[in-house]
Formats: sequence, structure tokens, C-alpha cells
Amino acid sequence: MCLRNEKLQTFTFSKGIDCELWASSALQFEHLKYQVLPCDLGEKPNASLLPSKLRAQMGAPVSSWPWQNLGSFKASKLQIHYLLYGPLVAKVIHSRAWEVGSAEGVWCLHLLLLFAFRGLIHQLWWSFSSMIFLTRKRRIIQQGYDFKQIDREWDWDNFLIPQAFIGAMAFYLFPSLRELPMWDLKGFFIALLLHAAVSEPLFYWSHRAFHSGQLFSHYHSVHHSSPVPSSLTAGHGTPLEHLLMSLVMGLPLLGACFMGAGSIWLFYVYVLLFDFLRCMGHSNVEVFPSGFFETFPLFRYLIYTPTYHSLHHTEKNSNYCLFMPLFDALGGTINTKSWSLQKEISSGKNIRVPDFVFLAHVVDVVSSLHSPFVFRSFSSMPFRVLPYILLFWPGGFLVMLAMWGWSKTFLYSFYNLRGRLHQYWVVPRHGFQYFLPFAKNGINNQIENAILRADKMGVKVLSLAALNKNEALNGGGTLFVSKHPNLNVRIVHGNTLTAAVILNEIPKDVKEVFLTGATSKLGRAIALYLCRKKVRVLMLTLSTERFQKIQKEAPADCQQYLVQVTKYQAAQNCKTWIVGKWISFGEQRLAPRGTHFHQFVVPPIIGFRRDCTYGKLAAMRLPLDVQGLGMCEYTLDRGVVHACHAGGVVHCLEGWTHHEVGAIDVDRIDLVWAAALKHGLRPA
Repeated sequence: MCLRNEKLQTFTFSKGIDCELWASSALQFEHLKYQVLPCDLGEKPNASLLPSKLRAQMGAPVSSWPWQNLGSFKASKLQIHYLLYGPLVAKVIHSRAWEVGSAEGVWCLHLLLLFAFRGLIHQLWWSFSSMIFLTRKRRIIQQGYDFKQIDREWDWDNFLIPQAFIGAMAFYLFPSLRELPMWDLKGFFIALLLHAAVSEPLFYWSHRAFHSGQLFSHYHSVHHSSPVPSSLTAGHGTPLEHLLMSLVMGLPLLGACFMGAGSIWLFYVYVLLFDFLRCMGHSNVEVFPSGFFETFPLFRYLIYTPTYHSLHHTEKNSNYCLFMPLFDALGGTINTKSWSLQKEISSGKNIRVPDFVFLAHVVDVVSSLHSPFVFRSFSSMPFRVLPYILLFWPGGFLVMLAMWGWSKTFLYSFYNLRGRLHQYWVVPRHGFQYFLPFAKNGINNQIENAILRADKMGVKVLSLAALNKNEALNGGGTLFVSKHPNLNVRIVHGNTLTAAVILNEIPKDVKEVFLTGATSKLGRAIALYLCRKKVRVLMLTLSTERFQKIQKEAPADCQQYLVQVTKYQAAQNCKTWIVGKWISFGEQRLAPRGTHFHQFVVPPIIGFRRDCTYGKLAAMRLPLDVQGLGMCEYTLDRGVVHACHAGGVVHCLEGWTHHEVGAIDVDRIDLVWAAALKHGLRPA
């Protein structure tokens, strides 16, 4: 294994435990642009081989979580949390704390509940800030959360583990905690005074210290490695920082308890409010009205804003306070742009017109939970059904009903490519609704309204996804272009590139293919293209009329290569199947051993045959310079999009001024493929 930095300098280590420990330590500081690479050769790790900055960080005490370097004994994140919270859970169960229970058991129960609520607050703030359709006008930093940042912050909730056990230790160290009442109003005022008098200045000065010299490079740089703050960034830091944060948070609580005014509710309210304000400050969404601080100017020094703290993340040399800018004012570290920028962003005018829109739709209830604003760790990986996700199915079903009744097309996500803003818009309809006869007009109205809105905004290209371009629904987009001939936005179904991807997957030496869905839009284009290459195409269709219509489109000397077949048995000796229509296990059994199934059927077929291979849906990998992409497109890998999406991207990058709707122009297949490769899109 080796580390490689941005200058392509490589430091090689041998295999083994030492290598794993060094590699994991390097990943802790991934923002320094060191990459861990597999390597078979090398020597034992030698600290002298590494640059001094990385060497210093990797040797800094209390800079990494102890369970990060468990090597081959390390379980998944969920299992680690279960093991570490295990003693608290065992104490609760053993003492039956939910009934009468011992004081220790009841305390452990409160700790578990409190830390569950803390995680929920971070998640809810993440969900809110990621609902771009609600927050787009008030976003502070306009970049998106990319996969790099998501991976870096994957274990953002590490800090909850030690703080839970600090809470458990406090129970045994301070006997006064054993007899806390449920409620004591006096304790809230004491905690508030102690927070302002002790916690705020303690955090301010320690935060300033963490921004100096080695304290920053050893510790606080991890927190600042995230280019776009989020509520989950609030929890991303080193153990030393969170130990300090535990002290900042704990002093007002312990002070109130020592003065005889502590209570159970004080712990819940103070801790959850503390987390709420930290998440708010890191949310990257301005939540205060534009005129609030003009009406109440004193509050400028009593409560910070998301804009205020975002300036700290972008410029790093100002706005150090915890929640009260008063201490920045006293310390002379207030950023002069804090209030003018807050007013500008909260006015709701912070809008940028997208250059490209991919108009998608929901597949089904379970996949709707794959949204970025549900669980980031889930949406940033290819979709698959996980057991815990099924628990949220009832909620997804209720949302589906609400969307059906009231929702309009909405902004879902975005990314940037070469200075252009690309957005996902979603038609609020699930896949099954496209096959309901009475829903057809409503869906077309949703698509049409989205097109007209995009046209009014100045969008250059709008690409139709999957069922939004269904031939039976709107003729592959022809309906809208015919109805609105003066559209400035270009409507693209993207099927030309889809056909190109499928065709370029077929080996050059193939002489015969079997094609199902042969008379569909894609099937027709594939058949006509292949027959021009002198490839024999067995077209499965019962309609002689439709077959002959396609055959007549082929050059006269190529028509002989198009052969109509009506049964799957005709392909028993053909090892290249192109599947455009769902095929069952029994039908797959008719393929000979070693067959490869290419496919453009939605949803994709299930691979029953172990002696055959199965291709995925046509897709392409976006160029390497894509920015702010942090979600996976359905079941596709990171950075990979469906070919119809990629087709729209190419249309936009090329600046083509024609609509791509209706039948596929076979003559343009090679041209579109070459354009995609020219712009850095790669086969997936």
C-alpha cells in the first residue's frame, strides 16, 4: 500500500497491520490530498519518508478516534455503535429502567434517549437544508455536497459515543445527580447565565487557539476540510475538540446541579438546544428574516446566524464565537460582511438559473427513500433495499399520496459541470401511475408545465427521463414540441446516446444478435444501425406490419440482415441478446450457455442464469471535473448517470439548437457518441 499526494509523490508501505494503521491515519486527513493506493512492494513505514505536515498530524495525540484503527477486527459502523453502547443498553434492560428500575438504570435510559434525540436533531437539520425546493433561495454557499465530503464526514456522530460515557461517569462522580427532580425552572436561568459567562468565552478563546499553528494543522483542519458546511459537519472533528466541547456543554449543567437547581428536563432542553443551534449555524441555509436584526439590533450580538458562521468556514480568520457574536465584538474578530451578507441572502434573491435540467420521476415508494434529504449515507450509495429502510415505507406511501394530490414538479438536487448548473427536477408521480389510463393527462400537464417554466427561466436544455418520454404518453416529447413550436429550451429524450451506449457494448466481431422490444424506439434504432454493419438481427415481434415498416427504412442491400422471429426458441444458438422487454426465467433458459444479456428494459431483468452474464442499463460516467455531486442515480454507481441523462448533458455542452424528440435519427448515433467521449463522458 502507498500514499500518493497531489504532486504524485508516492510513499510505499509493506502489507500488514502497520500499513493499515498508517493508511487509516492518512485518510483522517484526506483534505491534504493524500490518496491510499494498493501496492505489493515496499518497506515498513518510515515516518521520515513522509512530509512533515502529514507526519505531525499522524503523530498528534487525541487526533483520531480509537475505534478507527481496529484493523481486521473492525466491524461495520452500526455494529461498533452497538458494541460501544452495549453497557448502557445492558444496564437499562437489567434494571428494567422503564418501570421502577435503579437510579443507575434510569440515568442510562435518559442518556440513551437524549443521544437518540441528538442524532435526530442533526438528521432533521440535514433533511431541511437538503430540501433544495424549499431552501434554494436562502442557500449561502452555492456548491453541493460531493462524495468526497460525504465520505470524510461518514462517521460524523463519533462524538456522541464518548459524550454518552462522560454522562455515565458523571453520575458516579457527582452524587447530586442521583436525586434530580424532573423540573426546576430556576436551573434554566442559572444554566443560561453560566453559558453566557463561562461557556461562551471558554469556547471563543479555545476556538481562536485552534486556528493557530499546529493546533489547526493537527486538529481543527479536519473540521474545516468540508467545503460546504452542513448539520453533519457540526459533529465532524477530532476527539480533542469534542472533549473540549463536552466541557463547554457540561459546565452550565453541572453548575446548576451544584447550586441545587438541576433537573432531568434541564439536561434535555439545554443539550438539545445546544445541538440545535450548532446544527443551525452549520446548515448553510439562512433562516433569519432579512429585517429581523434591523428591527432588533441588539440580537446581532446575542445569536449568530448560518451566514455568520459560514463566513468563518470560508475565510477562517473571523467569527469564532459559539452562539453569541458579542464575544467576537469584544475580541475584534467580527467579519465586516456578516450582516450585509445575511441581509442579502435572507432576501431570497440568491437564485441562479440552471443551464440544464434532467426531468426525472419517482420509481416506487421504497426508492423514493433514496432521496438526498432522507438519509445521506443511503442516497450517496447505489440504491438497494436495506431492512431498516423498509421501516419507513408507510411514511413514503403517505408522501406518495400527498404528492399525487397536491404536489407540482419540484427541484430535487443539482451539480455543476464546467461552470454550468445542472439540476434534477422531479415529476411528483411514481412509476405505476404512468400505466393508469386516467393519469395520462395529469402527468403530461406536469411535464408540460415544467417545460414552460424552464423555458421562462432561460434553461437551455431539458432532458426527459425514463417514463416521462414514454411513446404512448407523449410520443417521446413530440407532443410538447408540436404544441409549443417557439420553445427556446431544447427538449431532449437522450435515446440517441442510449442507443450508442448499447451498440458500443456489443463486441465488434458479433455477427448475430437477438433483439426483444424490437419495434420500440430504441429497438428500431439498434436494428437499423446493426444491419448497416452487416450484423444479422433476429427481431422478436408478432407484428409483421411494424417489422416491415422498420425493414423498409434500412438500405436495400442491408434489409436481408433484419429477420422477423416470433418465438424465443429462434435464438437458441445466439449468444448476444439485447433485451428491450421483460423476459422471464423460462425465457432466459432458452439462451445458450455463455450468453450476454444487454438490456434497455425498465426495470432491468433479474439475472437468473449463472452461466450467462448480464449488462446493466445503459449509462455513462460523468466527466471527472463534475462538482457538487453527492447522490447516486438509482442503482448506478457514484458519478454514473443514465444514458438519457448523459445525452442531455452532451446536448448542452455541444450547444446544439435542435430538439431531440420522437424517432431516433440513426445517422446521429456515432456523432453523439463521439461528442460524449470528446467531453470526457466515459462508458460505465
